[in-house]
Amino acid sequence: MNTVWNADTYDSERRRLVPCFDEFYGTVAELIFRFCPKVPRVLDLGAGTGLLSSAILERVQGVDLTVLDASSEMLNKAQHRLARSKPKILVRELTDDLPSGPFDGIVSALAIHHLADEEKRALYARVLEVLSPGGVFINAEQVSGSSPRLQQLFEATHLDRARQLGSSEAEVRGAIERMRIDRCATVADQLNWLTQAGFADVDCFFRWFRFAVFGGWKRENEFQVASSRLQVEQH
Repeated sequence: MNTVWNADTYDSERRRLVPCFDEFYGTVAELIFRFCPKVPRVLDLGAGTGLLSSAILERVQGVDLTVLDASSEMLNKAQHRLARSKPKILVRELTDDLPSGPFDGIVSALAIHHLADEEKRALYARVLEVLSPGGVFINAEQVSGSSPRLQQLFEATHLDRARQLGSSEAEVRGAIERMRIDRCATVADQLNWLTQAGFADVDCFFRWFRFAVFGGWKRENEFQVASSRLQVEQH
């Protein structure tokens, strides 16, 4: 999915083209820190050069890390960046089978929006299958507006801030061209899809216009959940 990016310039451009960079990636790392075991098994989907995994490693010690991406060139960069954690490297498309895990956390950043909506929904279902009970899925994603007005707002704020952060007009044009092939969905739709897939406590944890971090948890014990629901209904 990353073939339209240049692996050599990816990191520097990302800093300029994701205006909320630190909060965006940092929110994912914070959730892994707070909700995964001390030595968590984490799968990074569409890992690219390892930016998100690197943010997680800065916040969480001793991560058992697996990184997956369609681009071997990107993953070569990720392997170098993440060398101290000795990650497992998988060259796969997001539509391929996922590693069996189970994983305490599954994360992704700016990758799943390349999939069609039905492919996103299928991926969310496969993610749930390979999570440990109580495991968390967190998607840091580019999302679409729910109306033409909001979409125009998201596009304008994004590109204006990118220019303020030092993006050249050539870089902005390149970003616009890449985004033509994006297939973004709204936050509301994706929260609904996660709920329908069976995730619990689904929510959006961070938002800056077109950049959002959202996800949910695999239920720890379906019997306990059913019992709790029955108790509530009885009261």
